[in-house]
Amino acid sequence: VFEFADQYRGSYSDSLGSVVCPFYCSYSGYNDELLWGASWLHRASQNASYMTYIQSNGHTLGADDDDYSFSWDDKRVGTKILLSKGFLQDRIEELQLYKVHTDNYICSLIPGTSSFQAQYTPGGLLYKGSASNLQYVTSTAFLLLTYANYLNSSGGHASCGTTTVTAKNLISLAKKQVDYILGQNPAKMSYMVGFGERYPQHVHHRGSSLPSVHVHPNSIPCNAGFQYLYSSSPNPNILVGAILGGPDNRDSFSDDRNNYQQS
Repeated sequence: VFEFADQYRGSYSDSLGSVVCPFYCSYSGYNDELLWGASWLHRASQNASYMTYIQSNGHTLGADDDDYSFSWDDKRVGTKILLSKGFLQDRIEELQLYKVHTDNYICSLIPGTSSFQAQYTPGGLLYKGSASNLQYVTSTAFLLLTYANYLNSSGGHASCGTTTVTAKNLISLAKKQVDYILGQNPAKMSYMVGFGERYPQHVHHRGSSLPSVHVHPNSIPCNAGFQYLYSSSPNPNILVGAILGGPDNRDSFSDDRNNYQQS
């Protein structure tokens, strides 16, 4: 699959744009996926050809770019953290550049460092954008814990100018984000459905908001589903474990099924 993707380069949305855009366009392109794929294949197989590929193609595939978001579309930061493991634990000197870029990303998240540039809500939630912000918060928390693990195992730290950031600092920031999501926030609201005493009741999810087949055995035509989208009643099927888009940059949340950016 990797060889096919590398030989026939292109984004899937180039041919499926009318179907997947604007919600699922590949805005970051395909370069990041190629470097991401090669990095994981090297880690899984230890096949030297993948490391050769990374070293030969890293520059053209975006290895020199600093990036500050990790998502289903953009894998660059995740790739750099994964490759920094090779420098920290395996002492592969050719991967030192990825450690430098990883530190740049980490420093951008830590208040008080010279390169801090992230935005946080008054309640302490990382805020990357108005549309489904918690997707970025959860992925960032994952990266923080992953890098903390690499630093712990190698005795390393992140260098932010004159400031040293330790694995403990990263774990603390990740925990704060998770605690916020699970209810330690100004609204006292858990943004994981089914967790805690208070969580959103009007989730933007078709299967959760439509009545079950036991209650409504007849089929529901596509257009007939809108009455449930606009209904003020709580979702009849609790989508346990789902994490919503989350609050805005002022910690305000609208429990409105039609507000898909938050619900």
